[in-house]
Amino acid sequence: MRVLQVHNTYQQPGGEDTVAEREAALLRAAGHTVIEYRRSNQEIAEFNLWQKLALPKRMIWAGDARRDLRRILRQERPDVAHFHNTFLMISPAAYAVCRELGVPVVQSLHNPRLLCPSANFYRNGTVCQDCVAKTPPWPGIVHGCYRQSRVQTALVAGMLTAHRLLRTWHRQVNAFVVFTNFYRQQFIAGGLPAEKIFVKPHFVEPDPGVRPAGQSGRYALFVGRLDPEKGVRTMLRAWRDVTGLPLKIRGDGQLRGEVERAIREHPAGAMELAARLSGSELVRLIKGAAFLVWPSEGYYETFGLVAIEAFACGVPVIASNVGVGAEIVRDGRTGLHFAAGDPKDLAAKVAWALAHPTELLAMGRRARAEFEARYTASKNLKILISIYERCLAEQGHRRDARG
Repeated sequence: MRVLQVHNTYQQPGGEDTVAEREAALLRAAGHTVIEYRRSNQEIAEFNLWQKLALPKRMIWAGDARRDLRRILRQERPDVAHFHNTFLMISPAAYAVCRELGVPVVQSLHNPRLLCPSANFYRNGTVCQDCVAKTPPWPGIVHGCYRQSRVQTALVAGMLTAHRLLRTWHRQVNAFVVFTNFYRQQFIAGGLPAEKIFVKPHFVEPDPGVRPAGQSGRYALFVGRLDPEKGVRTMLRAWRDVTGLPLKIRGDGQLRGEVERAIREHPAGAMELAARLSGSELVRLIKGAAFLVWPSEGYYETFGLVAIEAFACGVPVIASNVGVGAEIVRDGRTGLHFAAGDPKDLAAKVAWALAHPTELLAMGRRARAEFEARYTASKNLKILISIYERCLAEQGHRRDARG
């Protein structure tokens, strides 16, 4: 199969880039051909004044990206076009070129931007879904949710409004890929057609292998952005009540200063901010943990890639009990749930884990079994190809119907 993979990277690297790279490698390893079209929002730094003034139009209709894709489609003749991100250099207008040339379109939904201008369902420290099913999504403009700017939020809202009115996502996309059932329900509630939304979780490849049997770990571990919605403040407050288990933190973000201050205020060795690590070093860090802490608050995360990386290593996860964390981590089976935003409850679950090492090891074994059952590359490939084949069959049916 020939797959055109289309992806727009942000100014800062993120998980979407990792997923796109892993899926391209997965397809190639299975003998499929992957043609890549990449744009980056870093291009904006090189724009002249007139190009910057044209950015609002570009968000809605990027003519150069359409021309690029038309040329690639005619030259490469892919079977399917798989979009990961179109914001903002590519724009949703690109789908129509694929449809014009008879190439079915798959869109992975890495975040809830189609429902929320800020793409995170998070405002003022709490869950916010005020913009869901509203056209235009005016609450986001009022609150300046995107980059804390009413003007920039209005531009994103304008893009969403234009393509909702054009029914771009209904008419031009054959299939949407989400990563959890939780988010499938969110997008259905937001108005996307249920019959077009397919669940395909992320995967870990290469398999890091399970840690040695009986190894329990010497610290708790957090891996992720140091941002408010990640539950970092809740975790820091919880560790005021935790004794006997150091917390290692791997990440960077807007709360780095608060993390460094908390480390200074805690007893020596109680907390540590780990340096940036290579892939193999991160695997060793995960395997050395008693458990992973996943304290995210709200619904904004569409998946928890680091959680299944922990599962692959045989490490259980203590997760907040909302959104995808509650779906991926099974309470009492592959980890524990705590009340989101409640540092006392998180500290209590850590204390339980410390007092029940045998049960914690059993959770780690079940976490590894969960990885083998759901999150391997081979299982992911089967789901991905089945989505492509369904789109191709639908496209063929439409051609037959036109005669």
